[in-house]
Amino acid sequence: MGNMEIDKAIRECDDGRLQTKYHSAIYFIQRALALYSIKEVAFSFNGGKDSTVLLHLLRAGYFLCKREGNSTNGDLKDFPIRTIYFESPCTFAEINSFTYDAALNYGLQVDIIRSDFKSGLEALLKDKPIRAIFLGVRIGDPTAVGQEQFSPSSPGWPPFMRVNPILDWSYRDVWAFLLTCKVKYCSLYDQGYTSIGSIHDTVPNSLLCINNSSKKFKPAYLLSDGRLERAGRVKKLSSTCGQLPADNNGLSSMNMHNNTMLTASVIAVGDEILCGIVEDQLGPSLSRKLHSIGWSLLKFSVIHNNIDSVAEEVEQQKSIGDIVFIYGGVGPLHSDVTLAGIAKAFGVRLALHEEFKEYLRHTAGDQCTGDHNETAQLPEGITELFHHDKFSVPLIKCQNVIILGATNVKELEKQWDCLIELTRSMDLLASQEPFALKRVMTNLPDVEIAQPLSKLCLEFPDLHIGSYRNSRHESVIICFKGKDQERIESAIKALCSKFQTDAFMEMH
Repeated sequence: MGNMEIDKAIRECDDGRLQTKYHSAIYFIQRALALYSIKEVAFSFNGGKDSTVLLHLLRAGYFLCKREGNSTNGDLKDFPIRTIYFESPCTFAEINSFTYDAALNYGLQVDIIRSDFKSGLEALLKDKPIRAIFLGVRIGDPTAVGQEQFSPSSPGWPPFMRVNPILDWSYRDVWAFLLTCKVKYCSLYDQGYTSIGSIHDTVPNSLLCINNSSKKFKPAYLLSDGRLERAGRVKKLSSTCGQLPADNNGLSSMNMHNNTMLTASVIAVGDEILCGIVEDQLGPSLSRKLHSIGWSLLKFSVIHNNIDSVAEEVEQQKSIGDIVFIYGGVGPLHSDVTLAGIAKAFGVRLALHEEFKEYLRHTAGDQCTGDHNETAQLPEGITELFHHDKFSVPLIKCQNVIILGATNVKELEKQWDCLIELTRSMDLLASQEPFALKRVMTNLPDVEIAQPLSKLCLEFPDLHIGSYRNSRHESVIICFKGKDQERIESAIKALCSKFQTDAFMEMH
């Protein structure tokens, strides 16, 4: 399709949302071409759907610049913008093939780099007068955190302006553009792939599977919920690959499948809990559920409905464990500051999330008199939505922080079951060997059992051995927790052997 035909196809389509997204992207492209000469701009292409959209937007934007008589320097070809392609042994052959075909079909001036992204970029910018690079970054890409349509490169990187024309585009917008313009895209997307990384971490999206026995899949554009586009990114990424993912627009996958202990922490937000007005039941219930799938709870905290309090606690906990669960303080009330606190903890702003806004409008409709734009403000660049038919509203995940909307145990039960179900198709809550727990009770004074218990902890370092006083029975209860039932039995036996018979009674 020619440059003029792209613009014509969008102008003549009946998709008002796509037209708005298109005109906005063209504006940023034209703005960049007005600020920088052709020799000073480049385009990072990786063969994925997002960069394919950007390729054709650049072609259309450059054509419109020429037609409108904007200043462009030099003896220009049909598409004179320098194209950067990072090639790696970990790249799908289909991605390489599509990239080279695109270069031939559209007359791209391609610089092929076979080193890691940063080193290759440093060498290229040292050799070429490049001041700005067009990127197919979308909200949800980890590199999009804190970025605007024009954002300087990060500290430690060579200096250039990152230009992100499709930063606010959704999965639906990408496919609407590709199908409306009838342009070619990588053949993997017709085989069920919805988000393409390396050959080591990408499989077809199981949500598009037609027949398990024949392993046939529907094309990517038929994925009904674009929020699940990364459901095919489930394998562990090879550490030997330096290639940028072809679809580098999702959250970094957490490594849920190693052999180490998976850990979580829980934050409850609510002055009503701290004041003793409401007794929190979600925390203990969530703790039991985590232990049932083999996760260890590192910390449970209750904090004020205050942005700084939330930000400080999230900032501390998000780096000490694999996942942070947070509940309370989410909604349209003045005291609902959890999302703002999370945004502050990650150093990003709250911004309108188009898909969440559409979902709220569809769910609440005319019954909601509030401002959907205000309610749909989510942490920019780090937000991922998890939708399930049983959710009244989608769950929100910001990197490794999961925001639970439950207000009682019954709602938590439903959300937890849905999370476990979603785990089957994406990296979220990988189940491990569940914890076993046994308790014994004794009427011996705690002074008498203190030293033997300390020695027991040294003998069984793989077990968590705790104790607490039960005032009701005027006794001491000792808890044994671990993943090896036999080790727990051995520890209890060892403890009992240090005292007279019947000193300890097992509790059920």
